[in-house]
Amino acid sequence: MPVLNSNKSDAEKATDIIRDAGGEVVGKTRLQKMAYLLEISGLGCGFSFEYRHYGPYSEDLADGLESAQFSNLLIEEEHTAKWGGSYSIFKTISKAPETEISSARRTILELGMKANPISLELAATAAFLAKEEEDSPWAETERRKPEKAKKWLQQAKALYAELKKVKTPKPLPAI
Repeated sequence: MPVLNSNKSDAEKATDIIRDAGGEVVGKTRLQKMAYLLEISGLGCGFSFEYRHYGPYSEDLADGLESAQFSNLLIEEEHTAKWGGSYSIFKTISKAPETEISSARRTILELGMKANPISLELAATAAFLAKEEEDSPWAETERRKPEKAKKWLQQAKALYAELKKVKTPKPLPAI
């Protein structure tokens, strides 16, 4: 299956993800994890991912988001969280007509938008580890992220089970 938006710039591809998710995504980590799930399910834009502290991460996506701001395709609003950290809200600027997107892509993005961000991070991390042929992806996720896993691992597993139900071009790894 050809990569979606293969003739577009990384800025346009990043903007497409946000637009397809409803025009607004709260959180860099959420956006990275949703993009990763799209990639491994065959519904992505061709971004490559590596493992970082918060799980799968694409430098190309991060650069695309920055370029999209300079190209006036989207804005990033930075806010201070109640606990003192910061978070970003990405919003598309153009009111370009929504392109036809598959119901599978829409469903993956909807599940990602509704999910608790930590559960989404844990689910994407486990999927990444499974793709890397880790024998026990959930156990390794728990080992790498013990504080988060203590509270959110069961919710992450439930989210992943919902994601697995989506009929995608490439099935998500069985974990």
